[in-house]
Amino acid sequence: MTSLEKHLDERDLARSLRADVREGLTATPKRLPPKWFYDARGSRLFEDITRLPEYYPTRTERAILTSAAAEIARLTDAKTLVELGSGSSEKTRLLLDAMLDRGTLGSFVPLDVSESALREAVDALGGAYPGLAITGVVGDMTRHLRHLPDGDSRVVAFLGGTIGNLVPSERAAFLSDLRSVLHPGEWLLLGADLVKDPGTLVPAYDDAAGVTAEFNKNVLHVINRELRADFDPLAFEHVAIWDPASEWIEMRLRSGRDQVVHVKDLDLEVAFADGEELRTEISAKFRRAGLTAELAASGFALRHWWSDPQEWFGLALVQAETIQPVRR
Repeated sequence: MTSLEKHLDERDLARSLRADVREGLTATPKRLPPKWFYDARGSRLFEDITRLPEYYPTRTERAILTSAAAEIARLTDAKTLVELGSGSSEKTRLLLDAMLDRGTLGSFVPLDVSESALREAVDALGGAYPGLAITGVVGDMTRHLRHLPDGDSRVVAFLGGTIGNLVPSERAAFLSDLRSVLHPGEWLLLGADLVKDPGTLVPAYDDAAGVTAEFNKNVLHVINRELRADFDPLAFEHVAIWDPASEWIEMRLRSGRDQVVHVKDLDLEVAFADGEELRTEISAKFRRAGLTAELAASGFALRHWWSDPQEWFGLALVQAETIQPVRR
C-alpha cells in the first residue's frame, strides 16, 4: 500500500527559489543553497558522481550499511523507518530488507523535496515490498518534520553525509527540531563523512571527468530557466577547496571576467568581478567526538558507531534521550 502526502507544491518551491536567489546574490560574499542543484538534470548528474572513482562516500557508506544493517534492525526493533532526503532510496533497501527480516517493520516514510523523484521511488518500492505500508512525504526537512507520521519505535535515517551541507547553526536547529518530533527512545541513524587527507577529499568534489563541475554549474541553468536569468555557465569555473579551519569542502563558481547577470523575474542586476566567487555548497567533515557533542547538545545519545577500515565515513546510531534540552 502506497500513498503520498504533499506539504510543498510548485508555488512553494518557486517562492523559496526566488527568496534564496535574491538573498544569496545580494549577500557579501555571494552564495546559493545546494538544494537548487537538484532538478531532473542535476539529480542525474549527482547519480553519475556517486559512481565516479574519486567519489568515495556513497560506496563507503553502502559497504558499512551492508555489514551493519542486520545489527541495526536488531538494536532498534523498528516498526517505522523514516528517511530524510530520500531520493531514490537505493541504500535504504539494505535497511528495509534487514528490518523486514527481523519481523518488526510495518511502514516506511520517505521525505523528499522533489515530488517527482519521491513518487518514482514510492512506486518502485511499492512494487518491491508489496506488504509494506509506504507513505511518501513531499516536504523540506528543515521545515516539515512535524508532518512526519507519529508512532512508536521509529528510526529516522539521514544518510549520505548530507548533514554536512548545513553550517553549524543550521545543524543545531535541524537536530533540535528532529529531536522535538521524536519520542524518548526513538532512533536517528546518521551518515557522516569524516575528516581525512585533503588529497582524498578534494578530488571527490573536483573529479577528472568534470562531472562535478557540470553538477555545480547546473544551479545556473536552474536559475536561468526558472527566473529568466542570463547566466553564462561557460563564464564560470568550478572550484573545490578544503577549508582546514572549518573542516569542510567548499564548492564555488568563480567568475572568469567582469560581468553583469540579469535575473529578469526578480528585476535584479548582479555584478561579478573577474575572479569573484559564488559559494554553492559546503560539505562539512566530522570527527567522532565533535559529532557526538553536537548530537548530545540536541538531546541525542550515541549508542553505536560503525566505520570502514580506513575510517573515511561514519554511521552513528543515536537515541533520543528522555530529558530534552531547552531549545535556545
